[in-house]
This record gives sequence, structure tokens and C-alpha cells, in this order.
Amino acid sequence: MKLDIKPLVLCLSSLLALPALAAEPESCRNVRFADVGWTDIAATTGLATVVFKGLGYTPTKTIASEPIVFAGLKSKQLDVYLGYWDPSQTPAITPFVQSKSLKVLPSANLEGAKYTLAVPSYAADKGLRTFADIAKFRKELDGKIYGIEPGSQGNAQIKKMIDNNEFGLKGFKLIESSEAGMLVMATKAFSQKRPIVILAWEPHPMNFLMKLTYLSGGDKQFGPNYGGSKVYSVVANDYQQRCPNAGKLVDNLKFTLDMENHVMNPIMSKVDPELAAKQWLQRNPQALTAWLDGVTTFDGKPGLDAVKAALAQ
Repeated sequence: MKLDIKPLVLCLSSLLALPALAAEPESCRNVRFADVGWTDIAATTGLATVVFKGLGYTPTKTIASEPIVFAGLKSKQLDVYLGYWDPSQTPAITPFVQSKSLKVLPSANLEGAKYTLAVPSYAADKGLRTFADIAKFRKELDGKIYGIEPGSQGNAQIKKMIDNNEFGLKGFKLIESSEAGMLVMATKAFSQKRPIVILAWEPHPMNFLMKLTYLSGGDKQFGPNYGGSKVYSVVANDYQQRCPNAGKLVDNLKFTLDMENHVMNPIMSKVDPELAAKQWLQRNPQALTAWLDGVTTFDGKPGLDAVKAALAQ
């Protein structure tokens, strides 16, 4: 029996004539970032946004509290969060991790961070150096400790210390507002040389705009080494399977304290985070090489060349 190969040839010819498929489905083009309103997360999200745009994606950002961010990742209404601080946010994220409702990427995107209570160095010079010293300065502090936005784990830890009378803090009041609100009060206290206790962290421009002393003795509450922390990226639990190219970029993103401090500084002066990030990348394009290793544009072309071209515009 003679095999008629004409139909096979025609079928193959038709397949070869099709246009190249995009690297990912259209649903992956919009990368939905979460941001809890901290300047360091604004900086890293800004950096990622610039790179994704250069690759032909259309990233968006939602600002929300920690619980809403984790719930949004669980429900797949959000895709990426670059700001899981370990250990401070670990109690909040653990139930989601245990139920496999989201995925924490295994390699930290930032190491060497810290997150605990701090005071102006002039207050430390007067003896306010440890958690145990706070109660001794109750009158000068007006019985207040300044936190950040409601729902943050840092605030929850301060409230727990007050409720349990740890370090003799019973009767103190936690002032919750936002990162910006806390910094306004800190700046005012610095200008008047008044003592103040704030929830502080690094990376952040506050560390070179104000001379701070981080309090010792809070290892149980915030972790050793002055709340020594690592920051991890978190994605919806199937994001890397649905959007492997975008997921690869998120996995590649690694930052440094110096990088974040320099991107955050103009943001603190009301420069748009995306613009601040773009300006930093224009001055430091070498960061792109590792980030874009194995990453293409949305339509499958070389990623590094595309992002460099976009930054040159």
C-alpha cells in the first residue's frame, strides 16, 4: 500500500506558517504587584516595574495592609509581593504558607536588613539604649511608642509588649498611622531634640537623614542582631507555572542595602518610585545582567537588550 504524504506535508507547512507564539499567555502581561506602603517596597517594586515594562509587560500596583496582601495572593487577585520581612512578618504569613495558599521564593531578595525599635542617638547618649530603658524615660516620651500602619506585625509586637507589661511598658500607648506619619513625628522630635521611640528599619533613608541608635535587648520580640532580617519575594502559589518567564524574573530579583537606600532617597522627596528606579537603573545598568538571565520579553525576544533600549529612551 502506498502512503499518501501530501496531507502530512500540507499540515506541516501550515504549522510552519503560523506566527511565533508569545512566551506566555496574554493573561500574564499584567503583573499585579502588592505594596504595603513602605518606601523600601515602593523602591523594589519600582525597580521591578521598570524592568517588566521594558520587557513589554503592563505591571500594576495595589497598596494594602499585610493581611489584605496575603489574602490577595491567596485568591490570585495579586501576583507578586517583594516585601516579606522575615522574621517580623512570619507570624502573619505562616498560615498561608502552611495551607500552600501562596509561595515564598526560597532565596531572599535582600539580606542584612534590620527591623526593631530605635531612638535618636542623642537620646541614647542620655541612657536610652535598650528595651529595658524605655520605661525609665516614660515621662520624656509622653508614654508613647510610634509604630507604622495598623495591621503590621511590627505594631502587633509593640502592642503585645505593652499588653503583657514586657519591659515595664504597661500604660504606654502605641501610635499607629503609617510609615510617613511615623517619620513626620520622628523628624519633628529630632528638630526639637526630644526623645522618641520609633519602629525603624534598614534599608531606609531615615538611617542617614537622622542619626539613629537601634535598641538592644529586643531579641525575643524582633529577633537577634537588632531585628536582623531577610526579605523574600512571595508569589501566588501557581504563578511560576502560569507565567514562567515573569516568574523567572521575580526569582532573579536581588537587591542590596546600598541600592535600596539610593532608590528610596528621592522617593522620600516625593519623586515617583518608578522614575526614581529608572534613574538608578540608567546609572547602574550592570544590575540588569543577573536579573534578566534566562528572561525574555513578553513576546519571546532577548530581554536584556530590550530593557537597555527602553532605559535609553
